[in-house]
Amino acid sequence: MAKLISKSDKTSLAIDREKLDQAREILGTKTLAATVDAALDEVIALAARRRLLERIRREGGIGPSLAEIRRLREPRVAPRSR
Repeated sequence: MAKLISKSDKTSLAIDREKLDQAREILGTKTLAATVDAALDEVIALAARRRLLERIRREGGIGPSLAEIRRLREPRVAPRSR
């Protein structure tokens, strides 16, 4: 999808063509601008995934805690019928 780029957003870069070709193939892009834009999106998404993983590590993982697992494994006592 083409994005509008203002004149102030344009710049000159020295780019490693081999890296560009590899990134273009991985990202499925056709133009230099699309490749750079998609690569920036991937870096931003990677940072978000890293923050999520760090939060999961810090909070002890996902899913029930060990105490919750033990509670769930306890046999249920059926209510008495009258």
